Amino acid sequence: MMLMRTDPFRELDRLTQQVLGTAARPAAMPMDAWQEDGEFVVAFDLPGVKMDTLDLNVERNVLTVRAERKDPTQPNVELVASERPRGVFSRQLILGDTLDTDNIKASYEQGVLTLRIPVAEKAKPRRIEIQTQQSEKHQIGT
Repeated sequence: MMLMRTDPFRELDRLTQQVLGTAARPAAMPMDAWQEDGEFVVAFDLPGVKMDTLDLNVERNVLTVRAERKDPTQPNVELVASERPRGVFSRQLILGDTLDTDNIKASYEQGVLTLRIPVAEKAKPRRIEIQTQQSEKHQIGT
């Protein structure tokens, strides 16, 4: 028989750090993704992030989103509570070959970064016509 001691507060701290991050390692930016009208749409929650700190790039079908929330403290200001994550946030998404990465559109409104990635024409379903030759006869068997 083995006796194990658990500290529920330590477990709660560990889970909180995984979900919310720490000051040294901010949590990943939460996102939603969906497909709509021939586009793949991704929305990232980035409240309090200034647009000039946002950086987007695509390299070999890997989309990297980078943002920074700077420390709001100023000289002669004492921070009483610090619960919002600060620092650099980064997230990478692997985009499939079926997406047109040359035509990504991005918008940033009310703390939400929205990316619209069109589905490539070659990946859209298309109808294939079947042709037959009436004069040609096929034999089955020998």
